[in-house]
Amino acid sequence: MISALTAALAIVVQDHAALRAAPRSNAAELTQLWQGELLEVRGEHAGYLKVYDYRRERGGYLREDASRPLDVSETAAPELLAVLRFLRQSSGSEALGISYGAAYLKAIPPRAMTAEPLDAIAQMAERLADQASGSANPVADVAPHLEVVEQFGVRMRNFERNGRMRVCYDGELFRRVLALPGARPEERARAALGLTRPDCINPDLSPGLRASIDTERAQLLDLVKDAELSALMRSRLHARRAGVWASVAYADDRRGGPAGAAAERALAELIAVHPDDLGEDRRLEYLDALLRVSAIRWAGTLPAAQPGPLTLSAAPGDPGQTCVALADARRPRATSVIRRCTYGIVRMASIRVIPEGPAMVLAVQPLESWRELWVFHQKAGEWTIDVLPPGLDNPEEGYVDFAGYAPGTRRLLIAKELKDRGRFRRSFEELRLDDLALVRQASSPELLRDFGRWQDIAWRRDTLALH
Repeated sequence: MISALTAALAIVVQDHAALRAAPRSNAAELTQLWQGELLEVRGEHAGYLKVYDYRRERGGYLREDASRPLDVSETAAPELLAVLRFLRQSSGSEALGISYGAAYLKAIPPRAMTAEPLDAIAQMAERLADQASGSANPVADVAPHLEVVEQFGVRMRNFERNGRMRVCYDGELFRRVLALPGARPEERARAALGLTRPDCINPDLSPGLRASIDTERAQLLDLVKDAELSALMRSRLHARRAGVWASVAYADDRRGGPAGAAAERALAELIAVHPDDLGEDRRLEYLDALLRVSAIRWAGTLPAAQPGPLTLSAAPGDPGQTCVALADARRPRATSVIRRCTYGIVRMASIRVIPEGPAMVLAVQPLESWRELWVFHQKAGEWTIDVLPPGLDNPEEGYVDFAGYAPGTRRLLIAKELKDRGRFRRSFEELRLDDLALVRQASSPELLRDFGRWQDIAWRRDTLALH
């Protein structure tokens, strides 16, 4: 992880520090240096240090106030640790903190190793990756900071997710924390959370490899004991477990295996979260878990009998496809009146009949955290199938629930939640059944009159949209 450090070193503490050809402010600028960079000191003159930059293979002069001398002897270890503790939570100083962390690891003997410096460096590396992804307190000079920390063995992984580049810390030091027998419970919990982030899974993985990774994530999270954690960390752990077990349930369903146990575990973990313990900064973790668990709500649930006369049946289509057909028993030979195929998981347990429509609704899950609602209804006397997605423009996660039907106004009641560009939105809507045009929309069902009178009892009992 940490490359060799030698004596007579200085660490750059300012960004855009000029390395000049001579010890003068008007001398030619050779390059710019960044916080956290290590330089070998070879002399001193007129308020400047004569230094050599091994990374760029270039020497020059740097103002003394732009750097600090660095002692990596064992006697200097307590002072280095104090600086590391000071910088570990300072946003924008991650490269500098990682550099001091590397110096501390060089200074201490192996017998004195604890999880604290590894935990601190890993946290700063994770935060730096988030800044590079534009998802947390963007820092203008994050690209050169990534180059600085790379010299200490801090590695990042890059891939595209939802049209944007995602940068993730590879987690080496988190793994070392989990391997240390003396690591404290909070340090182990942070390591497990760092290694199980859903946004740091390559979206291009094959289904089999992704299922294997989800199983490993679930096992890793179960290694952490809840009892010794703070209320905040306990709720974070439950929220992460809920999302991971939702992924496991989806993978089980995809393979045609039993998904009920994983789905029940996901719901139990979500219920164990205390959102108030998370505060504003971490509440998004709970909302993300809630969407993931909601998306697999029907996993492992057996379909109920369909009394007719309208019935839906599912049968295999082309390889990987499931085809759904609507039959009307009142027609001769009960032939199918309409049929549609999908590569998604068809949730037959979600079927709801609307006799007054007449109409039927069905939940279909094409992706792990994305569930749509199919509406079978008549338009101009002909049966049609319309798909209601949680949102448009390629949002990240979401689901749509059938919430009821108002016969007097022929309005379909639905609830939806989605995550779009990191922001969560929840809405309750009334749609005209004939053309599914939006009539009314509100952030709470109490604001819609038809919701108060006609919402589906089973939906109100089971939905997570009323959290």
